[in-house]
Amino acid sequence: MENSKTTEEWEAELGEQARNLRLRQNLDQQTLAEQAGIGLSALKNLESGKGATVKTLIKTLRALGRANWLETLAPAVSISPLQMLKAKPQRQRASRPRQTSEE
Repeated sequence: MENSKTTEEWEAELGEQARNLRLRQNLDQQTLAEQAGIGLSALKNLESGKGATVKTLIKTLRALGRANWLETLAPAVSISPLQMLKAKPQRQRASRPRQTSEE
């Protein structure tokens, strides 16, 4: 899997998405910052792609009602790869047909 975006590009994209979401909800930056419990400058940094902490991102998404986005970053693994390895060894050859005893 190839990473086509730089870190700076990801920061800018996430910030733009957060800004668009804020504007769709008709919130100004000051109101959102207060609702999220973060500083106005932290929100401005997030939206402009100039860098923000994960804590700022989480609080902002929660205030915007989009905390579920975070679950898509690290979905729960339904089957552990280690458990798959331990489950059953792969067969190496076919077994002989069983002989039935005739009475």
